Amino acid sequence: MEYRLAKCCSPEEGDEIIGFLKQESDIFSVHKVGCSNLARVPSERLVALKWSDIMAGVEKIPPPLVAEIAGQLDGVDYVILAHHRTLGVDYAAAVAHFTGIERGEVFARHRKLRELGLLERVEPRMIQYRKGMVNGKWIKHRNHTYYGLTALGNRFLDWH
Repeated sequence: MEYRLAKCCSPEEGDEIIGFLKQESDIFSVHKVGCSNLARVPSERLVALKWSDIMAGVEKIPPPLVAEIAGQLDGVDYVILAHHRTLGVDYAAAVAHFTGIERGEVFARHRKLRELGLLERVEPRMIQYRKGMVNGKWIKHRNHTYYGLTALGNRFLDWH
């Protein structure tokens, strides 16, 4: 199981935590108990969590590897990684639309981030068009390559 620490309440080891499985993914969103953002989550989706369960599968990234990866990234790379962390699996045209980065540049950056092990290709999924595209519609493009953060990508963003 993959866990992602919520940015809204920034739970830290030792805090009492609770979480829920994000829709359309295999990722648990981890929050502090009492986080105001949990009011929007139906109570039947909430699961009590323990830090020992979360930390059991966490591999620490060796500092030299973090420094090596960070040395190959710039601000555009971080914008794309942040997009995938916030919005999940997506394809280059959508990333370009929402970030304002030229489409060809997003394609090149996806390739680079994949080679560094921070992104991975994923099976096409149904994703909901977001505000500014076609509101309220769901889409799965056969001809798009979808990318999502890898476990290394998530750990790297947690560290960095």
